[in-house]
Amino acid sequence: MATPHPADLPNYEQAGELKFGQVGIANLRIRTLDVAQLAAEMRERVERAPKLFARAAVILDFGGLMQLPDDGTAKALVAALEGAGVHPVALAYGTPENDALAERLGLPVLAKFRSQYERAGETPAPEPRAAERPTAPREPSPAPVATPVESEPGLVHALPVRSGQQVFAANRDLTVLAPIGAGAEVVADGSIHVYGALRGRALAGASGFAGARIFCREFHAELVAIAGQYKVLDDVPKALHGKAVQIWLDNNDILQIQPLA
Repeated sequence: MATPHPADLPNYEQAGELKFGQVGIANLRIRTLDVAQLAAEMRERVERAPKLFARAAVILDFGGLMQLPDDGTAKALVAALEGAGVHPVALAYGTPENDALAERLGLPVLAKFRSQYERAGETPAPEPRAAERPTAPREPSPAPVATPVESEPGLVHALPVRSGQQVFAANRDLTVLAPIGAGAEVVADGSIHVYGALRGRALAGASGFAGARIFCREFHAELVAIAGQYKVLDDVPKALHGKAVQIWLDNNDILQIQPLA
């Protein structure tokens, strides 16, 4: 039997990597500028979890491409994603050309949704100060590694978190002593501990700390995420629904969920 040419093999890689930022808005980092494939992937996400993704706000991040799309392709992508059931609301921070593209598209630029990728290994160039003189070039420093969040004591929240509410623990862990209702959201730059039922969203490591974990006594979460890597309830085996679980990222940045002993 003849060996198939690599070009004839199916490509199973996703064209867009979807992550969640600090306020739960999805960040779609474009890997392959294939408008039809991107729309199909997003349509599948909406169909699988309509309560989470239908008409959801999405930030478009072109930072993973070699070059920006032209105006026509960018407009076609925005329209295709709208047709797939989500709502592109901004571009992620990038180059001056990216900012100009956002202006032509009539979209704002949001900087903080890029910080997740930068902290994971990309070092943005600092803005030069007017009073500084040029200095000799230095040897490149190694890529930064995410470090544990230690700047503040953990935040303890004793009341139930109801639908539409959000609790955010900046630069620290979050402990919730009461249930988290459907449609509610808890976010922490560190780890999250839930001593009641978790029915809403829990986003740990929101600033890019991949060592964060999520612990809960009763798992029914609509969505869980660590450093932007996420799973919705339909992605979790039914045997774990309602159980006490812990959630973390393995060395391949794959979200793992296992019952607590």
